[in-house]
Amino acid sequence: VQFVESGGGLVQAGGSLRLSCAASGRTVSSYAMGWFRQAPGKEREFVAAISGSGSIPYYADSVKGRFTISRDNARNTMYLQMNSLKPEDTAVYYCAARRAIYSERVYSSKWEYNYWGQGTQVTVSS
Repeated sequence: VQFVESGGGLVQAGGSLRLSCAASGRTVSSYAMGWFRQAPGKEREFVAAISGSGSIPYYADSVKGRFTISRDNARNTMYLQMNSLKPEDTAVYYCAARRAIYSERVYSSKWEYNYWGQGTQVTVSS
């Protein structure tokens, strides 16, 4: 199974972007998925995660209330709606996936994922 992110770009502070992560090669409804980001010189950090069914979201405190994670299993695609963007949100954003132990489990550690996309750049100007 492969994952491809899209939707990144340059936006002014306070603006919005919607990232997509499209899966191919296998139906991923049994996979927990998540978004991570990595800024230059920093560790890859957790942003948001979602259960296989899509009913359980989980967010990092830094994005709670501004970002919304969702998925459409019929389209084999996960999304990240990012509103009220800040310069500190600037990073390469990666989608990640793994088979879930049970359908409502979410994972927030990068070490728990074994599938990754190639990343999409998000730049927020002040």
